[in-house]
Amino acid sequence: MATYKKKGSKANKAQNSVENHSTTAEVFNTLDETASRSEQFIIKHQKIIFIILGLVVASILGYLAYQKFVKGPQEKVAADELAFPKAYFEDALTNSVAVDSLLTLGLNGADGKYGFVDISSEYSGTKAGNLANYYAGISYLKLKNYKEAINYLEDFSSEDELLGPTAKGAIGDAFADINQPEDALDYYLKAANLRDNNFSTPLYLFKAANTAMDIEKFDKALELFNRIKKEYPNSQEAKNIDIYINKAKFASKN
Repeated sequence: MATYKKKGSKANKAQNSVENHSTTAEVFNTLDETASRSEQFIIKHQKIIFIILGLVVASILGYLAYQKFVKGPQEKVAADELAFPKAYFEDALTNSVAVDSLLTLGLNGADGKYGFVDISSEYSGTKAGNLANYYAGISYLKLKNYKEAINYLEDFSSEDELLGPTAKGAIGDAFADINQPEDALDYYLKAANLRDNNFSTPLYLFKAANTAMDIEKFDKALELFNRIKKEYPNSQEAKNIDIYINKAKFASKN
C-alpha cells in the first residue's frame, strides 16, 4: 500500500509562525539598534562631520576655480611666451650659420622676451613650461653643455609617441659625450622601451647595443641586435643587422 506523509498539525504551524515572527522581530530590533547608534554618533560628532564636509566642498570648489581662473589663463600666457624662443630654435635647426647664437637666443631670450630657461622657471606647472624643459635640454646638448642638457631633459615628461623617447635618448647622448657609457646605455634602453614603434624603438635599441659593445657587454649587445632583427625587420637599423649580430657573436666568444 502506498504511504502518504502526514500534513503538519495546526500546533506545528502555529509554532512555526511564532518563531518566524520572533526572528523577524529580532532582525528589525537589530536594525533599529544599529540605526540608533549611527544617529547618536552623528549627533555627537556632527560639528566635526560638517567641518570635514565643508573642507571637502571648499577643496573641490577651490580646485575648479584655480583651473578656470588661474591655470587656464596661465597656460595661454605661457604658450604665447614659448612662441618667441621656439622660433630661434627652429631657425637653428634649418640654418648652417650662427647656430650657436640662435640657440643661445632661444635659451636666454631677447628684446624683453623670455627664453626657454625663464619659461621653464616662471611657468613650471604648465604644458609650455614642460616643453621649455625639452627645448632647453636639446639646445644645451647642441651647445655641448651636457650637464645642463641632462638637468633640463630629466625635468621633461611626455606621453607623446616620439617626444618622450627622444628626450630619454638625448640624455643618453649627453652621457655618451661625457664618457659615461653605463649611464648612456641605461637611458638608451629607457628610450627604446618607453614607447613601441618602428622609429624610436629600433633607433635606441641600436644605440644601446653599440654602447654595450663599447663597454664589452657583448651578450647584451647580441640580445639587442637580435631583438631589432626579430621585432623591427623593416626598420633602418635592421638593414645590415646581421653584420652587427655576427660581430657581437664573435666578440662574445673571445
